Amino acid sequence: MEFEKIKELIKLVQKSKISEFKYEDESAKFSIRTKNFSTQKEVIVQPSVMPSVPVAAAPVAAPAAPVAPTAPAAPVATKNDAPQEEATNYLEIKSPMVGTFYRSPSPEKGPFVKVGDTINVDDNVCLIEAMKLFNEVKSEVSGRIVKVMVEDASPVEYDQVLFLVEPA
Repeated sequence: MEFEKIKELIKLVQKSKISEFKYEDESAKFSIRTKNFSTQKEVIVQPSVMPSVPVAAAPVAAPAAPVAPTAPAAPVATKNDAPQEEATNYLEIKSPMVGTFYRSPSPEKGPFVKVGDTINVDDNVCLIEAMKLFNEVKSEVSGRIVKVMVEDASPVEYDQVLFLVEPA
């Protein structure tokens, strides 16, 4: 390498923020260090996870005027009340793993089970895909499928209820 080119490199290194430049080819080998160069290795330590600090809730303002007491309202029946009471009579088929829930073995085929179908112990009821592997979920109960609790091709958690079954 020519001396003039080396002088140019030195000027470029001085203008830049680098502290050392090394060059090597068949004919030459050299390094350029600036005054900022240090032989000690710089170690950067980053905290892994910052602990969360609880945030105090803002105080709630008191009502401007006193409110006259009223008679307690009669409980209103919602359409969700009945299934919750009946749900205690149903058996649950739960997800044995985290993954994606599929009702059928392939998009062209029908679901393993539908609402109203009767199932027995060890019948396949669905598939759960986990890490590109399809796992068959077998029933541990026998009875009639009352409700499918999960949409097809949706993610499920471990121990999430997949089906409600009326005992046989």
